[in-house]
Amino acid sequence: MRPERPLVSHSVCDMTKAIIAQDLAVELSGNPILSGLHLTAAPGEIVTITGQNGVGKSTLLRCLAGLLPPAAGKLAVMDGPPSDEPAFWRDVALVADEPAWYPGLTVREHLKLMAAVHHRPRLTAERALELFDLAERADMAPLRLSTGQQQRLSLAMGLTRPSRILLLDEPERGLDADFRVRLGEILTEYAAEGGTVVMVTHDLQLAQVAGARRIDL
Repeated sequence: MRPERPLVSHSVCDMTKAIIAQDLAVELSGNPILSGLHLTAAPGEIVTITGQNGVGKSTLLRCLAGLLPPAAGKLAVMDGPPSDEPAFWRDVALVADEPAWYPGLTVREHLKLMAAVHHRPRLTAERALELFDLAERADMAPLRLSTGQQQRLSLAMGLTRPSRILLLDEPERGLDADFRVRLGEILTEYAAEGGTVVMVTHDLQLAQVAGARRIDL
């Protein structure tokens, strides 16, 4: 008989930290992926998760997002256990796999919709179009965009909505070198507003531009 999974403890809560993981273990289908992991991230901080393919970087991000329960250890995100619930997602934004685009809506309309459904969006649709270099593609459908343009739209949607924690899974995918530098600057601005970023990346230059603290799995 498998031992009962331990509960995620609230005792690790620390008002100076947005994320605290202590001796964290994560499994997929009963197979151990991560174990003994310690991680903290404070408001205003950018943390990058690096490592070889298959070591569990994306799995860790899913755990922080409340999409995968920890197998052991203690985890607190925004002073409590992460959960796939509306209250949690009001504070946490995740940009991972490509979103499901809404049929019939243009790039601008996707951004306007994102701004409309969230109270006090961080960016207006027009500002997001400018910031993510999408103004010339504003009236196109997302599926007509290039891979890099679709990635910029995904990031724009994630940064348009208000959040206190931003979780990014390989945000550099499809982006050219110049825009990767700009992305680092955008994330630095987000952190300067008090937001916390945890980013899985293979791009060490992006991490450097963003002034990130690096954790290697």
